Amino acid sequence: MPEHRVVVLSPPRELGPVDAVYEVFADGEKFGELRVSRGGVDWWPARARHIEPLTWEQFAARMDS
Repeated sequence: MPEHRVVVLSPPRELGPVDAVYEVFADGEKFGELRVSRGGVDWWPARARHIEPLTWEQFAARMDS
């Protein structure tokens, strides 16, 4: 199983117009970025060209399923 590491790129704060970005690494290589905003959550895989943004309601439904 790969060892994961998450690096937080923003200090603690209420989110404004700029996303909070969390870089995720697996075995020393970038796995992707988790972008959190007031509107929802985006997961950007390391080599992605397109993502499907999720609203908070869509994110909650996926986590509950």
